[in-house]
Amino acid sequence: MTQGLTIALDGMGGDHGPETVIGGAEVASVRRPDVRFLIFGDEAQIRPLLEKHPRVAQASEIIHTDVAISMDDKPSQALRRGRKTSSMWMAIDAVKAGRAQAAVSAGNTGALMAMAKVILKTIPNVERPALAALWPTARGESVALDLGATVGADAYQLVQFAAMGEAFARVIFNIEQPTVGLLNIGEEEVKGTEEVKAAAQMLRETKLPIRFQGFIEGDDISKGTVDVVVTDGYTGNIALKTAEGTARLIVTFLRGAMQSSLMSKIGYLFARGAFKALATKIDPRASNGAVFLGLNGLVVKSHGGTDAIGFAAAIDVAADVASADLVAKISADVDRLTGIENARRTQNNEIEESEAALS
Repeated sequence: MTQGLTIALDGMGGDHGPETVIGGAEVASVRRPDVRFLIFGDEAQIRPLLEKHPRVAQASEIIHTDVAISMDDKPSQALRRGRKTSSMWMAIDAVKAGRAQAAVSAGNTGALMAMAKVILKTIPNVERPALAALWPTARGESVALDLGATVGADAYQLVQFAAMGEAFARVIFNIEQPTVGLLNIGEEEVKGTEEVKAAAQMLRETKLPIRFQGFIEGDDISKGTVDVVVTDGYTGNIALKTAEGTARLIVTFLRGAMQSSLMSKIGYLFARGAFKALATKIDPRASNGAVFLGLNGLVVKSHGGTDAIGFAAAIDVAADVASADLVAKISADVDRLTGIENARRTQNNEIEESEAALS
């Protein structure tokens, strides 16, 4: 399995296990016939599913393991119980070994993050990894990070997130200089935490080729004001779950309104094309697939409750970032940022020493 692109799949991850994984691989293989799959999991469950999907079967290899990480396992438990033997661990390890260019799992997010950090390690000079995903907006899509990998972040870590997210956006959107904004409680310079204000100052002063637009507010995310939205994992995860819940609520309200009376049902018949277009636009499956940025390898997290369509979208993301050599691009940007930051700190230290000598 050395030709083309190879994606390692955690065949046992997620709420629905192998059925969703194989179904997603089937959908993805239609769009990407050059991609091959290493599927890690219980062969007794996976083999019958592959027999129903000969296209995927021809492009796949099953690596058997009957150890699966539960969705409610704590990261420490997952590391102890699933080290080297679980489908999640083995899929990530295939990336480290060079057998696959990326791994995709719909399993436990905390366990996936912990295993990925242990197996792949972070890129040199990256202080903390970040979880980045596509976010539907009024003008298309934006990249948002961190969405839960790091709870809390200091100013320099936020700047690193900006650099990594900008590299991700360049790859995904194929644009030379994506715009970057820091999520804050207001656009004014005096608002926000000290970490966010300090990060903004660093981004303005850095010589990195980042088009920093300043602070953005929560409603700017859905407007698509910037290409890259940067925040810490605590705030980002709350924003993500709020947006997902709002999308589901809108669909529920629309469905109820269309079924509320005979005239509403008749009206729906005339407008169903528009409603289907709206449903497609806000369908979270289309934007499924979050990438752990900052690791020395590519791991994509699929939503645990998604279906085959959503899992296929996560495979698409994995194929896109692997084809574009995202890890190398992030590493180069982080190295440049580190050099700039070290020079800035050295200069500040020299100034402080001079001031101390004069006093």
